[in-house]
Amino acid sequence: MKTRISLFFLLILGISNAQETKKETKNDSITKLDQVLINAQVIFGSKYEAKNRTGSSYYISPKELEKFNYTDINRVLRTVPGVNIYEEDGFGLRPNISLRGTSPERSAKISIMEDGVLIAPAPYSSPAAYYFPSIARMQAVEVLKGSSQIQYGPFTTGGAINLVSTQIPDSFKGALRSSYGSFNTGQTHIKIGDSKETFGYLVEYLNMNSDGFKNLADGSNTGFDKNDFVAKFRINSSANAAIKQALSLKFQYSDEVSNETYLGLTQNDFEANPFNRYASSQEDKMTNDHIQFMATHKLEFNSQFQITTNAYYNGFSRNWYKLNDIVFNGNKVGIASIVDTPDNYLDYMSIVNGSTNSGNDALLVKANNRDYVSKGIQTKFDYHWSGTNIFHDIEIGLRYHYDEEDRYQWVDGYNIIDGVMNLTSNGTRGGDANRISSAKAFAGSFLYKLTYNNLTVTPGIRYENITLSRDNFGTNDPSRSGNNLSSRENSVDIFIPGIGFNYKLNSNTSIYGGVHKGFSPPGNEPGQKAEESINYELGSRFNLKGLRGEFVAFYNDYSNLLGSDLAATGGTGSLDQFNAGEVSVKGIELLLNYDLLENNSKFSLPITFGYTFTDTEFLNNFGSSDDLWGEVTAGDELPYIAKHQFNTSISLEHSKFELNLNGRYNGAFRTLAGTETITDLNGVTSNFIIDFAGKYHVNKNFSLTGNVINLLDETYAVSRVPAGLRPGHPFGAYAGLELRF
Repeated sequence: MKTRISLFFLLILGISNAQETKKETKNDSITKLDQVLINAQVIFGSKYEAKNRTGSSYYISPKELEKFNYTDINRVLRTVPGVNIYEEDGFGLRPNISLRGTSPERSAKISIMEDGVLIAPAPYSSPAAYYFPSIARMQAVEVLKGSSQIQYGPFTTGGAINLVSTQIPDSFKGALRSSYGSFNTGQTHIKIGDSKETFGYLVEYLNMNSDGFKNLADGSNTGFDKNDFVAKFRINSSANAAIKQALSLKFQYSDEVSNETYLGLTQNDFEANPFNRYASSQEDKMTNDHIQFMATHKLEFNSQFQITTNAYYNGFSRNWYKLNDIVFNGNKVGIASIVDTPDNYLDYMSIVNGSTNSGNDALLVKANNRDYVSKGIQTKFDYHWSGTNIFHDIEIGLRYHYDEEDRYQWVDGYNIIDGVMNLTSNGTRGGDANRISSAKAFAGSFLYKLTYNNLTVTPGIRYENITLSRDNFGTNDPSRSGNNLSSRENSVDIFIPGIGFNYKLNSNTSIYGGVHKGFSPPGNEPGQKAEESINYELGSRFNLKGLRGEFVAFYNDYSNLLGSDLAATGGTGSLDQFNAGEVSVKGIELLLNYDLLENNSKFSLPITFGYTFTDTEFLNNFGSSDDLWGEVTAGDELPYIAKHQFNTSISLEHSKFELNLNGRYNGAFRTLAGTETITDLNGVTSNFIIDFAGKYHVNKNFSLTGNVINLLDETYAVSRVPAGLRPGHPFGAYAGLELRF
């Protein structure tokens, strides 16, 4: 049953107030780091560490996440230069994330982790992120781009994103957060945890729900309801033990029901009312559940040497029941073709919008029913030693991983009478797709860090050995007897080198850069090549009279870019990959921070500005059936990658209150490869969206909160896939409470 709570409570474990933010900002300089062993469940663990890496990196701290309390990962990541996103549902349920020009489709070309463990449903065999962890329950977000990322695979071209879940607190802490607002949108978040000398625990529950901001003629709900539960337990040796050990257990479960559709709008209908949905999408619904078990053993021999091992299991089941095709006079046409060129399919379009009654089985609704498994064991050895003006660190990582995607899909037939859909035939289970794709992978990485005086160098190498398989039982063998079984297999064995450097010119300025090999696994079709590239970056971090920032230029030279046939981008949904050949991606990233009241003891007025320029170019011709790319000519730009985008924010912070404004400019992007000027007819034009958040701290344990999404109520398109235009989130206002104890 949908949870509706008009109050909104949150525990913020380890959260600092506005004055602590100022302290963190003032200490954000380019200084010599005390060399420490980083927790294996994080990439760098703090903003301080992130700014001293030999590669472009960004740490979104707990305080930054708490400013707006976003539940949409898209809004969180837009603050990071180099991240390119196109939205889909307005709530961030299934994001499409690109790092430095990688293909954004379902975030399938970047390594996504939670607590250092790959979290995509099947990272090797089916990496499309139809499951994405709830950002509302995360304590921090780490984004690593560029050189020195060879520790985190298998995708090494654009980078890695690690979501750091709420950690077990050092002492007894708890919190409640609840909010309610527009479109009957609510959130309830409860956390409680404690640590003793040899034991610690955390229990966490999150519910997010909404009626949705789109409209069906019958008044049906177009929103979602998602629950998340996490429990963590830790036992550890005493502080005075000669060899320190800790064993942590993590359990996570989530379920979701979202009344989401692949069906967007035609150009004319979007211009008339972008928030309407066609009657033929009334049965569309995504149901899924996710479960994770993880055990982490940490063995610390001394302050210089530790071994951390993770064993993990992720299970994900989903069924996205959604309109896929329309049949008229015996001819079947996909919904993407119909809404893209409605004048060519007038009779089909009248069925889609429900303006005419149809015959039986005129609407084919596909049950995209799939089960996923991702499991493995990984270990990290970290040893360092030092001498006069010199520091050495050796990190060795090993991982054995198995994942699979089990497709067991069918298609039901419906008619539509007076705008209401009626079931007219039940499809045969397994009659649409009946196959299992799997992957076995062994990965190893070696990274050596040498710091001598002001220079740090990090050469390293990664090794991936992957076997990808597919067993197709065929659509006429629902029992999987194997009578018509066809199998195929592809393998790849590759070394992925990289090297980075960081040189401190003085206490306020450093330069960094590097070069590394980019890699993305191929599909299971025999002989298919992996995606490969050589990636370069050169940048500087600086702190000049209080103006803190970072500037970096990058260049990714693809020798073979891979595309994927995803239904989410207008393709057939086979998930087969195809070679797109040589591609060039280059750009610059700029990040600036300044406190206008740097020397004021009571107030802070920090401002930030981040800008990304991304220039992409196909270097050869090819054709694809994937509507995300279409027919490509050498010189064309990649679709769904904006050339210009920026994000800016300003906050007024005091010990009693804080006010935050954030504005983001989403540049225009084309929706098919090409070079022509981008217009409303061939792409998605630019927009500028402002969000607001405010808090009033009644006391140290109790706060009132307010949020406004899309303050100026801009109406804008976010994409043309999976099938037709879809809008961004309209104006929404939300109020709530936070209680900490």
